[in-house]
Amino acid sequence: MEEACCPCPRRELMNYQYISDFFIVLAYFSIPLELIYFVKKSSFFPYRWVLIQFGAFIVLCGATHLINLWTQGPHSENLDRVMTAAKVSTAVISCATALMLVHVIPDLLSAKMREFFLKMRAEELDRVMGIMRKEKDLERDVRVLVQEIRAPGLDPPAVLRAAMAGLARTFALEECAFWTPSPSALELRLSHTLRHQTLLGSAVSADAPAVSRVCLSNQAVRIPHTSPLARICPSLGRYVPPEVVAVRVPLPPSDRPVFAVLVLMLPADSAMRWRPHELDLLPAVADQIAAALAQAALFEEAARAADQLLAQSLALDQARRAAERAADACRGLLAVVGRGLRTPLQSLLVVSSLLLEQDLAPQPRIMAETLRQSGGFMAALLGDVFESRRQLEPAAFDLPSFLRDVVAMVRPVAAVKNLSLSLAMAPDLPSSVSGDRNRLATVILHLAGNAVKFSRQGSVVVAASVATDARLPDCLPPASNSHFYLRITVQDTGCGFRPQDLPRLFEVSAGGLGLALCRRLVSLMGGQIWLESEGPEQGCTAVFLVKLGRFHNPTGPVDSMLTEGTSLPRATWHQRIS
Repeated sequence: MEEACCPCPRRELMNYQYISDFFIVLAYFSIPLELIYFVKKSSFFPYRWVLIQFGAFIVLCGATHLINLWTQGPHSENLDRVMTAAKVSTAVISCATALMLVHVIPDLLSAKMREFFLKMRAEELDRVMGIMRKEKDLERDVRVLVQEIRAPGLDPPAVLRAAMAGLARTFALEECAFWTPSPSALELRLSHTLRHQTLLGSAVSADAPAVSRVCLSNQAVRIPHTSPLARICPSLGRYVPPEVVAVRVPLPPSDRPVFAVLVLMLPADSAMRWRPHELDLLPAVADQIAAALAQAALFEEAARAADQLLAQSLALDQARRAAERAADACRGLLAVVGRGLRTPLQSLLVVSSLLLEQDLAPQPRIMAETLRQSGGFMAALLGDVFESRRQLEPAAFDLPSFLRDVVAMVRPVAAVKNLSLSLAMAPDLPSSVSGDRNRLATVILHLAGNAVKFSRQGSVVVAASVATDARLPDCLPPASNSHFYLRITVQDTGCGFRPQDLPRLFEVSAGGLGLALCRRLVSLMGGQIWLESEGPEQGCTAVFLVKLGRFHNPTGPVDSMLTEGTSLPRATWHQRIS
């Protein structure tokens, strides 16, 4: 009867429900299969039991819809019981799943947050690693820059050019400039720039605030782009001004610290900024530039010194060759002159010896003896000059007779100038001595000849005595039993000299060759010579000390060519001048 009362549209609705339940059942049964496949493949998933429970819930829901397909028509009581059991099971599983999801969802959300934080941390680590890689690359570039500027052979301008080019390459600079202190250190001058050369020579006062702030800091200092130190680029950008830093560069040591200033400018209208790590590197770079400049200055000084040494060496070599040529010419001249002088001198000595063998009156005999003695000294002097004899030739001789004969050789010259020439010998003067009589006679003759030469009137006195230890200079050792010091004084009334002229008199250019030769001969004989004068036109006194040996030979004659009234055999004179 109920079926008769059901209209047709209701039956169509029931058919749609029947079809819908079928697809719901199909979907519910396929979802657990997919979950099972997911659980099987995802072994790391931490909530597998929740998925299993959720799958059971879906299966039971699908079972209820499947049973609904059967309960739409007439059905038995057993089917109701099955339907009831399925719905109860579905209710239990549904409540359990809902309760479990209350605890699982926060864990899932926290896992999602951890994943998010881990992802952020990974990105931060990547960024830090990128920064570290950039810092390492920057440090490597700085080391390469230091190696470039510390290369040997670079002069200071080349060091600065290499340094600015390397800094521009490393930090991507728009401009780089070097301000050098002036010699007075009152201002800084723009001496080097990287690109723009039009502003070279610009000056900034050393007392400017920006300059003082940079020079007083040992770190890189940010300066405004309007600072006088930053006026190194004609264009500073239209929108974003460039970032500019400056760092001091210590120059080589002086009486006070002096600094140059290195200015570095980033490109304008860009997002580039100076990073802290870059600012920390700049003082080290400045110190390396300072060291490279000092090294370049040393290399430059060494090269200049090497060039000077080479030039001096070449000059010395040329002078040595010229001296060798002059010495060869001098030896040749001496050989020619020696041969030319010895022949007439030999004839003079032979003739004087022949005259002395004749029966002459006293006055001619004295003149012949003087001639022979002068010739003997001339022969000895020629031997010293032409044979370059530098060693003493000591021999025994009679000292009083030697002194009288030497003075007698000067007396004719004094007589021509109407000068009084006298010889004063101390009573304690020994008679027999040993020494180089030829060199001693040369010194006395020269000093007495100078006294006669520079005296227009008056007298010349030659005095000889034994010098006591109290009157010896400190540089001479005291006398002993085997030797004593002979003191010879030659005093004249000539032109004299000023005290300030005394150091120049023994120079070859001032006093001629004679006084220099006398000093060398006196030093060779172990003595000392000096001059005394109270001023111009006050006369002069020449004093010298020589060391002579005490000769004791009472039985044999004393060998002296200057003894009065004696003459040497002709063969002896030939041997002396040969």
